[in-house]
Amino acid sequence: MSSADEILDIVDENDQVVGQSPRGAAYARGLRHRCAFIQVRDTAGRLFVHRRTATKLVFPSLYDMWVGGVVGAGETYDEAALREAEEELGVSGLPSPEFLFKFLYDDGAGRTWWSAVYEVRCDLPVNPQVEEVAWHDFLPEEEVERRLSRWEWVPDGLDAYERLRAFRAGG
Repeated sequence: MSSADEILDIVDENDQVVGQSPRGAAYARGLRHRCAFIQVRDTAGRLFVHRRTATKLVFPSLYDMWVGGVVGAGETYDEAALREAEEELGVSGLPSPEFLFKFLYDDGAGRTWWSAVYEVRCDLPVNPQVEEVAWHDFLPEEEVERRLSRWEWVPDGLDAYERLRAFRAGG
């Protein structure tokens, strides 16, 4: 089954399930669904950063400071966060990511999804999926901050990053 055929729960503005749709159709029709964003740090506190492959359905070849992805039909955010983190990092036995907050991403151009934000520490050697990750590294947060204006980042990831900074600052 291709990722475009994966079945997603379609949700309303209150994150209540109102139907289901294949992923490709949900993207094409701008149907609101659910995603999990997981910020991964290594034992030194550096952030996992990667460049998405050119074959991704959304935001191909852009940089991201999150792992994660869509929540499958009938799956919880917590289940998706652990599944997606382990898949993208190429690890097993990762601790359950810690839920921080949730927000509605909407770019005003038909891309909208409820976004659950998590964090997790990964002490394991990573082996990212070649289908998902073209390049990766663990970078100090100061380096990520310097590259925010130099690299082309996924827009929902930038939004989540800004919201996480505000969340940590108490806003």
